[in-house]
Amino acid sequence: MARASICVTAANEMVLISHDGEHWGFPAGRPEGTETIEETLRREMLEEACVTVIGSRLLGYSRSECVRGHESGLVLIRSYWRAEVRLQEWEPEFEIQHRRLVPESEAKKIRPRSRPGRDPGLLPCSGRGSGR
Repeated sequence: MARASICVTAANEMVLISHDGEHWGFPAGRPEGTETIEETLRREMLEEACVTVIGSRLLGYSRSECVRGHESGLVLIRSYWRAEVRLQEWEPEFEIQHRRLVPESEAKKIRPRSRPGRDPGLLPCSGRGSGR
């Protein structure tokens, strides 16, 4: 099961990430090996957004299906979390190249990230080893 998190700083800003600086979304990923839900959440937030999770709570689940590409037909279940986070220095190491802090009112205006071969929205359909 994939995990996604709405990361919120102490200043009540949401942390969004982007591959290209144009399409924005929440950090997310899949477990590696025998990771627990909490371990996956903490690792993915650090890897993708350079934040440390200091508290979290489950918000709910979503279900989607990949509609194109090599994972066409794959059904994804994703858990969504609210994570209180502490920002770390921005040092992107993987595919995420941009981080943005926005107040909640502005976050509603951000264009969600999407890529060819994926169902619309923020749910990934294919991936790299440690997250998507």
